Amino acid sequence: MANTPQSKKRARQIERRTEVNKARRSRIRTYLRKVEEAIASGDAEAAKAAFQAAQPELMRGVTKGVYHKNTASRKISRLASRVKAVSAK
Repeated sequence: MANTPQSKKRARQIERRTEVNKARRSRIRTYLRKVEEAIASGDAEAAKAAFQAAQPELMRGVTKGVYHKNTASRKISRLASRVKAVSAK
């Protein structure tokens, strides 16, 4: 348990930051789920639109420190290829 005033303050800050990061991660997952659902339904236009919306959201997660840059790039790359495959059908 935190004893010093500084460690108590850090604990409070971490608590607040955790809540913000949790909300961000949840928001990003929602965007990704929308892309997944559009791909599953086979709707190329909806998938493309959802992907266009999800891409900047994912990269924003990188700048805010929620995701690593390579992780976000990998997710975007894999989604892009799946959206492209749906469009090709």
